[in-house]
Amino acid sequence: MDDKDNKELGNNQRQDEDTTVDNSEHSELNVQSGQAQTEEVSEQPEQALDDQNVVVNEGVAPVNPSGLKSGKVWPIVSLVLALALIIVLIKPPFASNKQEAVATVNGVEISKADFYDKLVQGSGKQALDEMIGKELVNQEAKKANIAVTQADIDKRLKSFTESFGSEENLNQALESYGMTKDDLIKDIDFNLKLTKLLEPQIKVTDEEIKQTFDSYKDSFNTPEQVRASVILVATEEEAKDIITQLKGGTDFAELAKSKSLDTVTKDKGGDTDFFGRGEQEEAIENAAFKLKKDEISEPVKTSQGYEVIKLTDRKEAHEATLEEKKEEIREGLVAQQVSQLTGTWLEEKKSKATIKNTLTDAASADNVSGNVSTNK
Repeated sequence: MDDKDNKELGNNQRQDEDTTVDNSEHSELNVQSGQAQTEEVSEQPEQALDDQNVVVNEGVAPVNPSGLKSGKVWPIVSLVLALALIIVLIKPPFASNKQEAVATVNGVEISKADFYDKLVQGSGKQALDEMIGKELVNQEAKKANIAVTQADIDKRLKSFTESFGSEENLNQALESYGMTKDDLIKDIDFNLKLTKLLEPQIKVTDEEIKQTFDSYKDSFNTPEQVRASVILVATEEEAKDIITQLKGGTDFAELAKSKSLDTVTKDKGGDTDFFGRGEQEEAIENAAFKLKKDEISEPVKTSQGYEVIKLTDRKEAHEATLEEKKEEIREGLVAQQVSQLTGTWLEEKKSKATIKNTLTDAASADNVSGNVSTNK
């Protein structure tokens, strides 16, 4: 099945085509895991995000919950993934074997010390700053008797899963960023602590919520969607034979696993998950939307061969109400303000904390020593 680039990270994780994601300016602690971010919605409710440069930490694009291809979209950030920096083959600068090679190029060695210094100069300092910030948040949360319950985490996980369309899609997204479900849970725990610490300073009014809903109303609506199971074969004759077997009582999922050429869906018994119009090849889409539940199509010619399609479920289009989306919008506006407050809050806490940074301090000392030796 031609699944339009395999739907990337799931049916619901589709970028608004006009929204720019900027990775270059990321220098602060990630604070928006699972929250929504808007660009001053309360002050500029009529300004479409399509014309703005929305900065999303760690390159996670805004989710379009309605599947719309264009227009004003409430940019829900499903995941802000932790910095994926894995430091291997490294010991502290004061460890032995500093000149041990981590690589050679035509016989010329690249020493562990040089490799280490490059990491510190690049992403290493950023990674450590993030870890220091997270530890400060944990300590402040403990002082304030703030606890994150399992119910809090489960609620956020449910929100993530719904945003990605299925748990499988969520797991694929995590895997693509080198994360596990445990990593996500740790980020959720941290983000909720930070939100609870800063929430007393935050006020979101009913008027702001209504303005946001009115500005992005179309993107809150859910278009008609269908869910199908498919079997892809090379020829029309094979497709007709599949249909004959199905009419004879053969299980669709078993046939898909044994006969389908579609590597995306065959291991799932042919299941496509829900999709809306414009998300599949036109021939597949037209056939699927015409079917009744549990009805099986005639052979459908596609760019990949011939498909047999069975409709397994349908969701009618739904127009969202303010009451339905009120809490979601409130959480998003809170997240926006948390993001705005975090930098100042962290700097204040760092200024009062005793922080010994041996990573960058030692690297700086090595650089000074190297410069002195060079100048002699």
